[in-house]
Amino acid sequence: MKSKTLSLVAAFAAISTLSFAQEPAPAEAPAPEVPAVEAAAPEAPAAPEAAKTSALAAVAAEIETSPDTDVTATTEASAGWLDRLTEMVNKADDWVWGPTLIGAILVTGILLTCILRFVHLFNLRRAFRYTFLTESDGHGEVTSFGALCTALSATIGTGNIVGVATAIGTGGPGALFWMEVAAFFGMATKYAEGTLAVRYREVAPDGKVLGGPFYYIEKGLGKGWKWLAVLFAVFGVVAGIMGIGTITQIQGITSASDRFFQLCVYKGAAAPGFDLFGAHYSWALAITGLVVTACVGLVVIGGLKRIASVSTVVVPFMAVFYVLICAFLLLGNLSKVSAALELIVKAAFNPQAFTGGMVGTIFIAMQKGIARGIFSNEAGLGSAPIAAAAAKTNEPVRQGLVCMTGTFIDTIVICTMTGLAIVVTGAWEPRLGLKGVDITIEAFRQGLGFLPNADLVGPLFLSVALAFFAFTTILGWDYYSEKCLEYLVGTKRRGIVLAYRLLYVLVVFVGPYLTVSVVWGIADTFNGLMAFPNLVALVLLSPTVARLTRDYFRRLKAGEIKE
Repeated sequence: MKSKTLSLVAAFAAISTLSFAQEPAPAEAPAPEVPAVEAAAPEAPAAPEAAKTSALAAVAAEIETSPDTDVTATTEASAGWLDRLTEMVNKADDWVWGPTLIGAILVTGILLTCILRFVHLFNLRRAFRYTFLTESDGHGEVTSFGALCTALSATIGTGNIVGVATAIGTGGPGALFWMEVAAFFGMATKYAEGTLAVRYREVAPDGKVLGGPFYYIEKGLGKGWKWLAVLFAVFGVVAGIMGIGTITQIQGITSASDRFFQLCVYKGAAAPGFDLFGAHYSWALAITGLVVTACVGLVVIGGLKRIASVSTVVVPFMAVFYVLICAFLLLGNLSKVSAALELIVKAAFNPQAFTGGMVGTIFIAMQKGIARGIFSNEAGLGSAPIAAAAAKTNEPVRQGLVCMTGTFIDTIVICTMTGLAIVVTGAWEPRLGLKGVDITIEAFRQGLGFLPNADLVGPLFLSVALAFFAFTTILGWDYYSEKCLEYLVGTKRRGIVLAYRLLYVLVVFVGPYLTVSVVWGIADTFNGLMAFPNLVALVLLSPTVARLTRDYFRRLKAGEIKE
């Protein structure tokens, strides 16, 4: 039996568990058969079920020919233990990514916006200018642009495609409005993270820069808070190695490749491959996995500078490429754009009036939009400041401004383009019965309908976009988790760090063949847990951020520093 490999599980897992209330979701019609949709990554739950069915079938065949009934008991016991563990992990994931975390991140963003007097709104133009200007005497490892691209490599990902579709599909078009609201306040959060990262970073004797939430927790709050910094670092290491940066991303790439060859080369027929542990995998999947693993190994073994050098090329390319295609789609449907914008705003406050009661209340629209916005741009999770700390700058505020542009690019630009494409084409409508990435695929299939072979162009374009997004996320999360490890074991233990890099590459290599959903649940849970220590530090250190901000702009106005 052919087993579909699992892709984008981390995104789907977080998407399905975020909830402000226990309100039941509205009923949805069964998804119709759409040929173009099959070109995309398969629905996340299908893969483990397919693999499990195949594996159990093989076990059953052996049992029928063997008198040893202990095999049955062992198999049932193993399955029962795994099911119980999965249930426990899912409950933990529900709690972590529940209303407490989402509310805390949003409230922190609002608080920082007020304390900093909307610094992110009035200095956005300056922030983009700083992105491309490097201080000649600045201390650090990479340019401000390189640090931003490293952060964006981990931030811009499947959430920009899948997360937006899920938010609109369950909360209506108004969810996109609330996603923008979350991003607006999230920019203040990112500004504070970037500012604190540079303010409390350390420079090792060999010139390597060490910084991030663990340092501004320990040095900013005092030694008595070191336990909180250690917690953050532990959460970061587990999240990176267990799947957020490895397994889920490589499966997104190999699944896209597998579907591409199945659709374009084998015309929908089963692709040739091999059987492994009771599951069938195509040669396209295996070869793609090997190529990506080799590319990842060549980059991550080289450390931050090599990651940054690759990110400064790949991230701008993939972002511009995606935005241009979305703009091309919107230009082809220009007559519908104004109506779509009007629908997004009105549905944000009364979603049922514009969907015939097929989606939830305004509360659901807010919850889905805010949750997806936070999950996409990672404002408040504490990941971006790890990269920001390495920037060549002597001014914490300057890098804070650069850091906040990541949220603007990720959500207000890229997520908005995805959302507009979905709303303009009507692919979100409940009558179609589509979910997740299938909504985005249908949007591009319809929106690019004026092109030849539109049924093929849209899905293939998204497959390429997902591959680029997932590859750069692998690179970004290697750096994040590696810095967390360095904080725990010390910077002088280079052997441990090198061993971790090799282990990271190994996990990427075996990732396409792993179908145990509990792995992704654990990774997603620890990813969310990173936010709690970080938010505590942001709130307690907000007076420091405000003081640094006032001092910087005072010196800038007095001509004491140059831009």
